[in-house]
Amino acid sequence: MTIRVAGICGSLRAASLNKGLLQAAVELAPAGMEIAIYTRLGDIPPYNDDVFTKGDPEAVADMKSFIGSRDAMLIVSPEYNYGVPGVLKNAIDWASRPSGKCVLNRKPAALMGCSPGLGGTIRCQHALRQTFVFTETHVMSQPEIKIPSAAALFDTSGRLTDENTRQHVKKFLEAFAVWTGRFRD
Repeated sequence: MTIRVAGICGSLRAASLNKGLLQAAVELAPAGMEIAIYTRLGDIPPYNDDVFTKGDPEAVADMKSFIGSRDAMLIVSPEYNYGVPGVLKNAIDWASRPSGKCVLNRKPAALMGCSPGLGGTIRCQHALRQTFVFTETHVMSQPEIKIPSAAALFDTSGRLTDENTRQHVKKFLEAFAVWTGRFRD
Protein backbone atom coordinates (compact mmCIF):
# COMPACT_ATOMS: atom_id res chain seq x y z
CA MET A 1 0.00 0.00 0.00
CA THR A 2 1.43 3.37 -1.05
CA ILE A 3 2.13 6.00 1.61
CA ARG A 4 0.81 9.28 0.24
CA VAL A 5 2.73 12.24 1.68
CA ALA A 6 1.82 15.93 1.57
CA GLY A 7 5.05 17.83 0.91
CA ILE A 8 4.99 21.44 2.13
CA CYS A 9 7.79 23.96 1.71
CA GLY A 10 7.87 26.84 4.18
CA SER A 11 9.47 29.22 1.68
CA LEU A 12 7.79 31.16 -1.11
CA ARG A 13 11.08 32.14 -2.76
CA ALA A 14 11.46 30.78 -6.30
CA ALA A 15 15.11 29.80 -5.77
CA SER A 16 14.61 28.45 -2.24
CA LEU A 17 17.14 25.84 -1.13
CA ASN A 18 14.32 24.22 0.82
CA LYS A 19 12.26 23.81 -2.36
CA GLY A 20 15.29 22.03 -3.79
CA LEU A 21 15.49 19.84 -0.71
CA LEU A 22 11.80 18.97 -0.98
CA GLN A 23 12.22 18.15 -4.67
CA ALA A 24 15.13 15.87 -3.73
CA ALA A 25 12.81 14.10 -1.29
CA VAL A 26 10.32 13.54 -4.12
CA GLU A 27 13.10 12.01 -6.23
CA LEU A 28 14.56 9.91 -3.41
CA ALA A 29 11.32 8.61 -1.86
CA PRO A 30 11.50 4.87 -1.26
CA ALA A 31 9.34 2.41 -3.14
CA GLY A 32 5.82 2.62 -1.76
CA MET A 33 6.03 6.33 -0.91
CA GLU A 34 4.64 9.12 -3.07
CA ILE A 35 5.31 12.76 -2.14
CA ALA A 36 3.05 15.40 -3.70
CA ILE A 37 4.10 19.03 -3.27
CA TYR A 38 1.56 21.62 -2.13
CA THR A 39 2.10 24.78 -4.20
CA ARG A 40 -0.47 27.30 -2.92
CA LEU A 41 1.01 28.33 0.44
CA GLY A 42 1.26 31.95 -0.72
CA ASP A 43 -2.48 32.04 -1.54
CA ILE A 44 -3.56 31.45 2.06
CA PRO A 45 -4.82 34.66 3.71
CA PRO A 46 -3.71 35.70 7.21
CA TYR A 47 -5.58 33.72 9.86
CA ASN A 48 -8.62 35.56 11.19
CA ASP A 49 -11.09 33.85 13.51
CA ASP A 50 -13.90 36.09 12.25
CA VAL A 51 -13.28 34.74 8.74
CA PHE A 52 -12.94 31.16 10.03
CA THR A 53 -16.36 31.27 11.71
CA LYS A 54 -17.91 32.15 8.32
CA GLY A 55 -16.16 29.28 6.55
CA ASP A 56 -12.75 28.56 5.13
CA PRO A 57 -11.51 30.71 2.25
CA GLU A 58 -11.02 28.69 -0.95
CA ALA A 59 -7.22 28.48 -0.60
CA VAL A 60 -7.57 27.22 2.98
CA ALA A 61 -10.16 24.62 2.01
CA ASP A 62 -7.82 23.49 -0.78
CA MET A 63 -4.89 23.13 1.64
CA LYS A 64 -6.99 21.22 4.19
CA SER A 65 -8.22 18.88 1.47
CA PHE A 66 -4.66 18.34 0.23
CA ILE A 67 -3.33 17.47 3.69
CA GLY A 68 -6.41 15.50 4.71
CA SER A 69 -6.28 13.29 1.63
CA ARG A 70 -2.76 12.12 2.44
CA ASP A 71 -1.39 9.66 4.96
CA ALA A 72 1.45 11.82 6.24
CA MET A 73 3.06 15.23 5.96
CA LEU A 74 6.65 16.29 5.19
CA ILE A 75 7.49 19.90 6.00
CA VAL A 76 10.70 21.33 4.57
CA SER A 77 11.34 24.83 5.82
CA PRO A 78 13.94 27.53 6.25
CA GLU A 79 14.35 29.36 9.53
CA TYR A 80 13.49 33.05 9.72
CA ASN A 81 14.71 35.09 12.69
CA TYR A 82 15.23 31.95 14.80
CA GLY A 83 11.70 30.73 14.10
CA VAL A 84 9.07 29.43 11.72
CA PRO A 85 8.45 31.47 8.55
CA GLY A 86 5.23 33.45 8.96
CA VAL A 87 3.61 31.99 5.84
CA LEU A 88 4.09 28.44 7.17
CA LYS A 89 2.92 29.26 10.70
CA ASN A 90 -0.15 30.96 9.22
CA ALA A 91 -0.98 27.85 7.19
CA ILE A 92 -0.61 25.67 10.29
CA ASP A 93 -2.90 28.02 12.22
CA TRP A 94 -5.59 27.61 9.55
CA ALA A 95 -5.04 23.84 9.33
CA SER A 96 -5.37 23.52 13.12
CA ARG A 97 -9.04 24.54 12.97
CA PRO A 98 -11.46 23.28 14.10
CA SER A 99 -9.58 22.35 17.24
CA GLY A 100 -9.62 18.62 17.97
CA LYS A 101 -10.95 17.74 14.51
CA CYS A 102 -8.30 19.34 12.34
CA VAL A 103 -6.53 17.67 9.40
CA LEU A 104 -3.29 17.69 11.40
CA ASN A 105 -4.75 15.69 14.29
CA ARG A 106 -2.79 12.44 14.70
CA LYS A 107 -1.17 12.89 11.27
CA PRO A 108 2.35 11.41 11.03
CA ALA A 109 4.83 14.12 10.05
CA ALA A 110 8.52 14.72 9.48
CA LEU A 111 10.58 17.91 9.37
CA MET A 112 13.58 18.80 7.22
CA GLY A 113 15.34 22.04 6.51
CA CYS A 114 18.48 23.64 5.19
CA SER A 115 20.08 27.01 5.58
CA PRO A 116 22.91 28.95 3.95
CA GLY A 117 23.97 29.85 7.52
CA LEU A 118 25.28 27.71 10.34
CA GLY A 119 21.97 27.13 12.19
CA GLY A 120 20.61 24.52 9.80
CA THR A 121 16.98 25.29 10.85
CA ILE A 122 17.32 23.80 14.32
CA ARG A 123 15.23 26.53 16.00
CA CYS A 124 12.50 26.42 13.35
CA GLN A 125 12.17 22.67 13.74
CA HIS A 126 12.02 22.98 17.52
CA ALA A 127 9.26 25.60 17.25
CA LEU A 128 7.31 23.42 14.79
CA ARG A 129 7.54 20.45 17.15
CA GLN A 130 6.12 22.60 19.94
CA THR A 131 3.26 23.81 17.72
CA PHE A 132 2.42 20.26 16.67
CA VAL A 133 1.94 19.22 20.30
CA PHE A 134 -1.29 21.25 20.22
CA THR A 135 -2.57 19.53 17.07
CA GLU A 136 -1.48 16.07 18.27
CA THR A 137 0.54 15.66 15.09
CA HIS A 138 2.95 12.72 15.37
CA VAL A 139 6.31 14.26 14.40
CA MET A 140 9.17 11.81 13.83
CA SER A 141 11.99 12.63 16.25
CA GLN A 142 14.87 10.68 14.67
CA PRO A 143 16.66 10.83 12.31
CA GLU A 144 16.82 14.56 11.73
CA ILE A 145 17.77 16.67 8.73
CA LYS A 146 18.96 20.18 9.62
CA ILE A 147 21.52 21.14 6.99
CA PRO A 148 23.81 24.14 7.63
CA SER A 149 25.89 25.89 4.94
CA ALA A 150 23.63 24.32 2.34
CA ALA A 151 24.23 26.57 -0.67
CA ALA A 152 27.29 24.57 -1.73
CA LEU A 153 25.24 21.35 -1.81
CA PHE A 154 22.96 22.48 -4.66
CA ASP A 155 23.69 23.25 -8.30
CA THR A 156 22.67 26.50 -10.00
CA SER A 157 19.26 25.05 -10.94
CA GLY A 158 18.47 24.27 -7.28
CA ARG A 159 19.03 20.52 -7.49
CA LEU A 160 20.60 18.82 -4.46
CA THR A 161 23.82 17.36 -5.87
CA ASP A 162 25.83 16.44 -2.78
CA GLU A 163 25.79 12.63 -2.69
CA ASN A 164 26.29 12.30 1.08
CA THR A 165 23.31 14.59 1.72
CA ARG A 166 21.20 12.74 -0.86
CA GLN A 167 21.95 9.45 0.94
CA HIS A 168 21.03 11.05 4.27
CA VAL A 169 17.70 12.21 2.79
CA LYS A 170 17.07 8.72 1.41
CA LYS A 171 17.66 7.10 4.82
CA PHE A 172 15.51 9.77 6.46
CA LEU A 173 12.62 8.95 4.11
CA GLU A 174 13.02 5.22 4.72
CA ALA A 175 12.73 5.90 8.46
CA PHE A 176 9.72 8.14 7.78
CA ALA A 177 8.01 5.30 5.92
CA VAL A 178 8.47 3.07 8.98
CA TRP A 179 7.29 5.89 11.27
CA THR A 180 4.17 6.49 9.18
CA GLY A 181 3.40 2.76 9.17
CA ARG A 182 3.12 2.85 12.96
CA PHE A 183 0.02 5.05 12.66
CA ARG A 184 -1.82 3.42 9.77
CA ASP A 185 -5.16 1.79 10.42
